[in-house]
Amino acid sequence: MADLQDDTPTATEVGGDEGPLGDPFPEEPYDPGDEALRQAHALLDVHPVADGYSGLPWALRHLPRHDLELGETAVDTDVPRMREGRVGALFWSLHLPEGLTGNRAVGATLEQLDLVHSVIDSHPDGLRLARTAGQIIDARNCGRVAVVLGPAGAPALDDSLGILRILYALGLRVLTLAGTAWACEAGLTRFGEEVIREMNRVGVLADVSGASEATVSRAVALSKTPVLCTRSAARTLRPHPANLPDDLLAELGAAGGLCMVPLTAEQTGATVRDVADHLDHVRGVAGPEGVGLSGTYDSGAAHPRDLADASRYPHLIAELLRRGWSESELSLLTWRNVQRVLRAADFTARATQHRREPSTTRIAELDG
Repeated sequence: MADLQDDTPTATEVGGDEGPLGDPFPEEPYDPGDEALRQAHALLDVHPVADGYSGLPWALRHLPRHDLELGETAVDTDVPRMREGRVGALFWSLHLPEGLTGNRAVGATLEQLDLVHSVIDSHPDGLRLARTAGQIIDARNCGRVAVVLGPAGAPALDDSLGILRILYALGLRVLTLAGTAWACEAGLTRFGEEVIREMNRVGVLADVSGASEATVSRAVALSKTPVLCTRSAARTLRPHPANLPDDLLAELGAAGGLCMVPLTAEQTGATVRDVADHLDHVRGVAGPEGVGLSGTYDSGAAHPRDLADASRYPHLIAELLRRGWSESELSLLTWRNVQRVLRAADFTARATQHRREPSTTRIAELDG
């Protein structure tokens, strides 16, 4: 996958002058003797975190009222803690409880989209919906946290490519390829491959976390845009079924894809160092442009010590600085890799729409 130029401003030196975007984040007290933490704050002020997975929409369904700008102790994520953690963009999951299929899955996904739009509209000083990489930067310039919609589960399509296009028009930008007959243990069926082609045409990124190895490998090979793993770490270090073996990490990295390592005790371990070990490993196998971050907050998962909520990202970045990660590598990890894949999706969609009409193929036509 050809790399696309990222126009995000970069600092010339960690801890140096502010970039032209200014600093929308308030000062956070820290130990003045901890040089790595000071450097982490300085770096994240210029290259904030683009968090690849948040379960906040589903968590908010169970709260009778909430105020994310003032602060909300019932969840792991609110605007004050995102500012403290230097979170500049957040992917909001639209995943559903297991077992919902067909019309029920479609309806529940639309209800979540309605909720998300309502939450963003009611928090204009802290949140802004972003559909493109450029809009993420615009939100950052205005001191807002950019909200990217997705991933949603593939059952939300109800095997209809028309529904995929409607969901895209409503803001969806990531779809998880798991839980359907066309993305199964044996891999993608012919209809599954048509879904990938139509996702490329409209600009929806494929998420293969939780998919079978055959599906991951085929999606990476087929997709003209980078493929995401929004919640996958290194299986070599921790044999969780959602983690990726090294051969798939290498395939993903070679194709320009992005493995977003989750901050969950089950997948990565109980400490900040465990998470850093996974980040080290994925960087080594997939390359610095193949690794990202996935807080996985408000998803019901337990988190490592010292990474309990969205405010704790500087402590993880400080650990990576102590391990010798460069400013360039960290800027890719936190911000620039996500910018790249979103730009690639937009570029490919614009190019593809000139030569491919919207697909009206039904699953029975290819897999019947």
